[in-house]
Amino acid sequence: MRNVSYQKIALLAFTLAFIWLAWPIYQFLAYEGKVPMWFPTDIAAPDTYPQTTAFSTLPQSSAALQLLAQHREKIHAPAISAAVAVDGKIVWAGAVGWQNIEHQKPATARTQFRIGSSSKPVTATLLAKLFQERKIDLDKPISFYVPNLPNAQWNTITPRQLASHSSGLPDYLDNYGDLWGMYFLFKLDKRYTSVRESLEVFDDTALLFEPGSQFHYTSFNTVLQSLVLEAVAGEPFLKAMRRRIFKPLEMNSTGAEYEFSQPDSLATFYWNDGGKYPAFRLGQTVDLSHRLAGGGFISTPSDMVKLGSAWLDEKFIAAQTRQVFWQPQKLTDGSVNPQKYALGWRWAEYDDGKGIIKNANHGGVSRGSQSWLMVIPEQKMVVSIMINANVEEFWNFGQVSMPLARLFFEH
Repeated sequence: MRNVSYQKIALLAFTLAFIWLAWPIYQFLAYEGKVPMWFPTDIAAPDTYPQTTAFSTLPQSSAALQLLAQHREKIHAPAISAAVAVDGKIVWAGAVGWQNIEHQKPATARTQFRIGSSSKPVTATLLAKLFQERKIDLDKPISFYVPNLPNAQWNTITPRQLASHSSGLPDYLDNYGDLWGMYFLFKLDKRYTSVRESLEVFDDTALLFEPGSQFHYTSFNTVLQSLVLEAVAGEPFLKAMRRRIFKPLEMNSTGAEYEFSQPDSLATFYWNDGGKYPAFRLGQTVDLSHRLAGGGFISTPSDMVKLGSAWLDEKFIAAQTRQVFWQPQKLTDGSVNPQKYALGWRWAEYDDGKGIIKNANHGGVSRGSQSWLMVIPEQKMVVSIMINANVEEFWNFGQVSMPLARLFFEH
């Protein structure tokens, strides 16, 4: 009898341990829409969606708000916020919808969103500054700047390969060589305040290919890049970003989500199955500090158009530097990478039916949030839009940037 009891206790303990370990994975998959959510609470879609702007006297303001309102309804987002800058000045900013539905708090231009991979051009701005100060060589192995890297295969990778996603590093879902790190990527609950510590989620995985030979988009490139940047800057990455980028550009609403002690301006993030579910549910509680440089910042559209405008200001980013960073990068076989990815940016020429819009851009998808940043040099214009939910197809969200930009052409 005693042996049977011990067996039952051991089986119970094993079952509980398995559930405890498996639950974060199940929860992750549930928010991906792969498995059902357990005991979810639906939040009914509001009957009305407020509109806010501090630029109501501007001739284009009413049309801009109407455009956002129509687009918010189309993609079924709780809120959408946008800003437009021309010649380095914000000419319009506004929002439609709810920062928090339950508390009936309207979204405003001050509402902060998770910007996902739009963090990459933010980080690339520090790289560009250090590059034009001749403090970093884009083609020198990163081991020159950071000795004793945790993975010896990383030694020959260059800053250019990290910034252009040709290093060979894995993505979140092909990080098979670091199973414990991959588990943390499912849990999304560990706080990292050190870049080097955050490397533990992928530092045991072998490179997927010889650096420079192929293109493989992954935020791990930008995370590793941030370790190099802090070594070159001589201070922690986030401190360097604050001192050299955020403070000079007055990006007062941009930073790590965990560092803002006042949550009043942070959007509540929602799940609605990519816009297909009629109600809303609270998004998964996550900590994105492990991917800060590549996908973990929070910001506002107003702050992001300040960043984009800085790339058009030759006192901040020299024309030669801009040309280097917005040039689609070539692989070792001489071909341009398939996404025409540059250095921390994408370069594109969009035809919206009214003409070609040449632009540097970057989108971002995060937990319960999406972001889009577009710089149009020929118009000296920058457009940024954000929502506090996700859509199934990214461009269903981002496409509103085109008609919004055209409202302010030749401002």
